[in-house]
Amino acid sequence: MKKLILILGIVIMSLQAKEQIIVFSAGCFWGVEKHFEQIPGVLDTKAGYAGGNYPNPDYNKVLEYRNNTPKGIVNYAESVKVVFDDTKVTAKELIKSFWQMHDPTQGNRQGNDIGNNYRSAIFYTNENQHKIALETEKEYRTLLSAAGYGKITTQIKPLVKFYNAEQYHQNYLKKNPNGYCPDDATGVKFKKEIPHKQSFIKPLGGKEIIVIDAPFCPYCEQFKKDVTSSYKGSIPLRTANSDKLKGFNITTKLNATPTILFIKDGKEVFAHRGYLNKTEFYKALGKFELGVGSEAYNVAFNKGTDGMFCKKYDIFKNTPDGVFVDKLSGEVLFDTRDRFNSHSGWLSFFKAVKGATIEKEDNSYGMHRMEVIAKTSGIHLGHVFDDAPGGKQRFCINATVLKFIPRDKIKKP
Repeated sequence: MKKLILILGIVIMSLQAKEQIIVFSAGCFWGVEKHFEQIPGVLDTKAGYAGGNYPNPDYNKVLEYRNNTPKGIVNYAESVKVVFDDTKVTAKELIKSFWQMHDPTQGNRQGNDIGNNYRSAIFYTNENQHKIALETEKEYRTLLSAAGYGKITTQIKPLVKFYNAEQYHQNYLKKNPNGYCPDDATGVKFKKEIPHKQSFIKPLGGKEIIVIDAPFCPYCEQFKKDVTSSYKGSIPLRTANSDKLKGFNITTKLNATPTILFIKDGKEVFAHRGYLNKTEFYKALGKFELGVGSEAYNVAFNKGTDGMFCKKYDIFKNTPDGVFVDKLSGEVLFDTRDRFNSHSGWLSFFKAVKGATIEKEDNSYGMHRMEVIAKTSGIHLGHVFDDAPGGKQRFCINATVLKFIPRDKIKKP
């Protein structure tokens, strides 16, 4: 019996040894939690408060004391408790990640967030973590100094008490996706780390789109899933880290991810900091590619109509075998095999490519019509009527929002 109890005790201790807790403070806890919860091996994260000396802190009190702390009071730092499996990610890896994710020389602030609640701190829970924190701090201090940064102000203290923050702060950036991931990192990396394999990218010439992303950024992953994974437009789109651009003239500060840069001949035309959903992205692309005020932009985003027998119509009405694609997304919308001459002055098709468009009721101008919308980009294409030969449908489509591709030039999936 004693032997069984001893064996069970060893097993329990072994299981417990896999799970560790460490607390980090590196500015607003929303971004810190987002950073660590994406790391493989991290089991759980909690936003909260650590390092203060008064009971039961809450967000309002922490904010009240951030710049005006009463005598004898030590305010809490916005912190994140990280629970991790040390067989999958080590304390050293997490602590190194902590140093590199923010600027530990700023004192009571992090970027635009100013106050003692935004101070940098590591609250360790065992002596091994303490030792690693001191060793890596010394190593990183040397690297920062060589890069021109001042002294590290990070507190390294044992964890005394951690208070969970209010529920609405937990996983805040997951629950509020229409934002950006703040990035106040210095860009200084530990020498022993394997360098990022991505090489520098240089201007292509002409128009291009560059998406600035970063590791462990959920908004970057969401933007990739929602937009770039399906983008087939004619304007090249590339993804890069902010330190991998060379030869560009960029005016927007690249400390938020994602940042979408619209470039012409290496020079920024305009940019958007933060996540864009598909509709927002294609409206920005329309501004860049079509030009606000152009006939095509008016059709695409203001539900306008091409002039009858317009120039684009004359070009497209007799094109050889091929397909018509969305001018912005590159998605195939119509096939010349379904085109016919309706003598109406607008391109006419018996049908759209299956799954490429959406039809929506349109009662504008006192008429009852069905609007045709490009499914991927959301732009207005025209209308569909029931007056084609043989009782078929007539997709009456504006030519200025289309691009023609000969069938032998269609890229294979």
